[in-house]
Amino acid sequence: MTIVEKYLSFVHRDRRMPLHVDLGPMHIHLYSRAVFLLWVTVAILALAGIVVLVSRKRELIQKWRTWALIAPAVGLPVWLGHGTTAALAAALAVVAVIEYARLVRLRRLDTCVLVALAVLYPIAAWLRPSLLQLAPAAVLLCALPSVFGGDVEHGAKRTAFAGFGSVWICWSLAHLVMVWPDTYLLCFAVAATDVAAWCGGKGLRRMAWARRPLSPLSPNKTVGGMVGAIIGASVILSLLGTISIGLLVAVSIGGVFGDLLESMFKRQAQVKDAGCWLPGFGGLLDRIDSLLLVLPLAYLLG
Repeated sequence: MTIVEKYLSFVHRDRRMPLHVDLGPMHIHLYSRAVFLLWVTVAILALAGIVVLVSRKRELIQKWRTWALIAPAVGLPVWLGHGTTAALAAALAVVAVIEYARLVRLRRLDTCVLVALAVLYPIAAWLRPSLLQLAPAAVLLCALPSVFGGDVEHGAKRTAFAGFGSVWICWSLAHLVMVWPDTYLLCFAVAATDVAAWCGGKGLRRMAWARRPLSPLSPNKTVGGMVGAIIGASVILSLLGTISIGLLVAVSIGGVFGDLLESMFKRQAQVKDAGCWLPGFGGLLDRIDSLLLVLPLAYLLG
């Protein structure tokens, strides 16, 4: 058997695993890929926890604790079904919209429109997915507060920011429902690829080409980081048995440029983070910026 054949055999291997839990009134009997993802998550968190404790770096310990909370907070709603995944998407979108509105200094009425869309888009993705095709019309609706308020001076700017936010955050996060039941798998791959990009940027910085920034917006986002993201995405998607050219492009390239996109807004607002309530990461928008571009790309390409 050649190396290619061995690789393809590994990728196409059945990753369904059993889980049987009988504790009093609680009975769980599963045989699915979700169980495999559960054990992979537990194993990686355990190994990372050991490394973090040995390093004794406060920032890394904070990030590990946050990851330990994020995994079940995302995994459980996704495991329960479409409806709870839509609720998760709506909750994430509302928080992200509020952070975004603060970054671009949107007025209260514009923010309320985005909050409404943050809830309506995931519900539409759950109950009537075809309604997501109306996203262009929703962008135009974002002009109503400025039009009816007669805002000649700032109306165009408010409309542009609100319309962009409706697509970048609300519409994109609704795809958490559209990619179900692979939602957790995709979130896991994006998170792992973010770590791989960081490792690539650090590990390859001795080489001049690797230190070259991808954009003046963020000198820390380098060619080395992009290489690390592509390699990391290839490895993790192969491990999960879901690799394809489209998904590889979505997770690796989309993730890096999603991060750069948020950097543009933070540079304009002259802030380091979109928030300060998520230990080790800043705000929610800082944590999901890669996912916002990956989700629609993965749905279309993967």
